[in-house]
Amino acid sequence: MIVSPYPSFVRALLAEHPAEDRADKMQLYAFLIGCWDMEGVVHRDDGTENRNRGSIHAGWVLEGRALQDVWIFPGSFYGTTLRVYDPSLDAWHILWSDPLKQLYLRQLGRARGADIVQEGKVGDGIFTRWSFVERTSHSFHWLGERSADGATWQLQAEFFARRTSA
Repeated sequence: MIVSPYPSFVRALLAEHPAEDRADKMQLYAFLIGCWDMEGVVHRDDGTENRNRGSIHAGWVLEGRALQDVWIFPGSFYGTTLRVYDPSLDAWHILWSDPLKQLYLRQLGRARGADIVQEGKVGDGIFTRWSFVERTSHSFHWLGERSADGATWQLQAEFFARRTSA
């Protein structure tokens, strides 16, 4: 474990539980809290693939009003997602940032049956859809897709995650 030279920053950022005024709605992504190992593949635009292992680390932040995770997949990305519940939309604002690749995406996330589906659109008009499927308390399957027309989807990435700690 890394000991932060900024303990007051870490204390200000991290929260032990979701905010009480919306705790019920915050449960949609609560399964992510903890540490995960993942195996997966990223399909690159040039036709090559990165098959690798990585990790995910997630926790409550900002007085429990958001959930933040860090996704590490060597050779493809090292980024963080801030997930903030919006009561006025009954949906989640999903803000992905990968400073290594200079990739920044915004989506809205909602439950769709037993799955969680996040949808957005990037600056060049391409639709994005990221889905958590086959979720259990110890594993999940994640799909990252894109579409030029919003109807025909192409798989960009697929990860199989297994919990290592809560």
